[in-house]
Amino acid sequence: MTAAPVEPLQLPARLTAPPRLTQRHPWLLPAATAVHRARRRTTWVRDEWSGRVVWAAHRGSADLPVRLVQHGSLLLRELDPDRMHLQHNKVTNLRLAAERVDGLVIAPGETFSFNRVVGNCTRRKGYVEGMRLSNGSAEAGVGGGICQLANLVHWMVLHSPLTVVERSEHSFDPFPDQGRVLPWGVGCSIVYNYVDLVVRNDTDRPFQLRAWVGRRYLHGQLRTDERPDHSYRVEARHEQFLRQDGRVFRRNQIWRRVIGRRTGDQVGEELVKKNCALVVYEPRPDVDVIDVG
Repeated sequence: MTAAPVEPLQLPARLTAPPRLTQRHPWLLPAATAVHRARRRTTWVRDEWSGRVVWAAHRGSADLPVRLVQHGSLLLRELDPDRMHLQHNKVTNLRLAAERVDGLVIAPGETFSFNRVVGNCTRRKGYVEGMRLSNGSAEAGVGGGICQLANLVHWMVLHSPLTVVERSEHSFDPFPDQGRVLPWGVGCSIVYNYVDLVVRNDTDRPFQLRAWVGRRYLHGQLRTDERPDHSYRVEARHEQFLRQDGRVFRRNQIWRRVIGRRTGDQVGEELVKKNCALVVYEPRPDVDVIDVG
């Protein structure tokens, strides 16, 4: 039997572009960050004053009655033993960030911004050095680890009729799939305040986020006041590892199937995202890596 042809590897621009100015001259990074943050703050104010965006800020005093989605993600992963203290610090950061998100109601017509709700994760607010990803490597940084909360929120939103307006993914696949529960490629990258997760409520029903840290898991719920007519199934398709010019890349597609709640039949599906990232670990021997040149 002849194997099916492999589609050409189309790398994202961020993986083929020349090094950014701040990568060549790291001393410029603080100034560049300040510019990005000022630009985003200006956008926030302009959109709010013009009435184009109504930012979600109200917290409900009680849970909305319908639990639409619930998920828990493991807090501690067995990685480099020398960096496990960063994993434990991450739990502190997640607890602080979850308190900011917990109970938030996204009313009809409102927009949720992860960065606006959580804010800047500084030492003054109690955040500590946790693990964060930068250019494919895990580094220590104040507030590190809160991407896990953004990942959780994004996963729940994908199982709802809410609209994802903005979401940035990591350019690198930093860790093997040991213990992975969610499909690769549904995570989020967060950098205060200009790399964000933004979600808009285009429905006529309110939605409420719940988030809290348990003993072993970061827990989340998405609640509403009336069960929608449809449910959603999110899955990865066309998962591949490809080797090109001595580097290994991973790609897949994230699809969302729409299911009629009364009948259980699929009534539609949509391509959510095509992912492609540079793999920065050595794939396991049992992983089929396709050589594409």
